Amino acid sequence: MVPAPPPPALPRLTLVLGGARSGKSRHAEALVTTSAPPWTYVATAQAFDEEMTERIAQHKARRPDEWQTLETTHDLAALVRTHASPTPMLIDCLTLWLSNVMLADRDVAAACADLIEALAAARGPIVAVSNEVGLGIVPDNALARAFRDAQGRLNQDVAALADRVILMAAGLPLTLK
Repeated sequence: MVPAPPPPALPRLTLVLGGARSGKSRHAEALVTTSAPPWTYVATAQAFDEEMTERIAQHKARRPDEWQTLETTHDLAALVRTHASPTPMLIDCLTLWLSNVMLADRDVAAACADLIEALAAARGPIVAVSNEVGLGIVPDNALARAFRDAQGRLNQDVAALADRVILMAAGLPLTLK
């Protein structure tokens, strides 16, 4: 019997995009776990209510013990700069991080530029998850429109930098780059 070939190595930077409940996180986790552990999971969510607390608990429960979880709500670029290759890092997610930055009334353009600089300098492998927020209706308020626009710009900048970009729809991956 011929042994199965090893899984392909993770690229330096992979971006996994998709809508809500499209399977982004599960797919990103599956990509990372093709590499040998340990794996680093960077969580950016804040639990402001019971529903979000439950979502975070579900994410934690499905991850095996080989995951080291780091949490950051604002200083994602600093955390990326500490990443030690070849340990795979999963960032879940850029959307919640950007929301945190905006709600904290920080300079969004500067924070995004700092993150892009950190990702560009990282040796990887890094898998970043982000929501594609530009496919729906135009939001009815200025804050939501500013968020949608900032998220779109951030996704474009990360995608331009990424070695691989995957769009998730209904749990199915579509490789864009």
